[in-house]
Amino acid sequence: QVQLVESGGGLVQAGGSLRLSCAASGTIFSINVMGWYRQAPGKQRELVARITSGGSTNDADSVKGRFTISRDNAKNTVYLQMNSLKPEDTAVYYCNADVYAGGFGYLEVWGQGTLVTVSS
Repeated sequence: QVQLVESGGGLVQAGGSLRLSCAASGTIFSINVMGWYRQAPGKQRELVARITSGGSTNDADSVKGRFTISRDNAKNTVYLQMNSLKPEDTAVYYCNADVYAGGFGYLEVWGQGTLVTVSS
């Protein structure tokens, strides 16, 4: 079993910053891609940013220059630094990871989500 536990969401004013964290635990041999997705009310879940184990990243156009994804491979943890937040960034943010769990094979794992609310 592999679990992802997110933290760091909350309420912030427009222009403010938040930092999300997501730690993976359980039977983990390696983690390839880790990423953040978000889902706003009434909308589909969308990619925010993702990062490979080697540090290559790709970000959604809507967050370029404002959000930064990073990871600590030793801690199996991924971070999302969110600056210059806008009301349209309000959503539930989900962590995602592609995990090699040995005998369990390759797993795609999702966190439970953390709510980010940006007030105008």
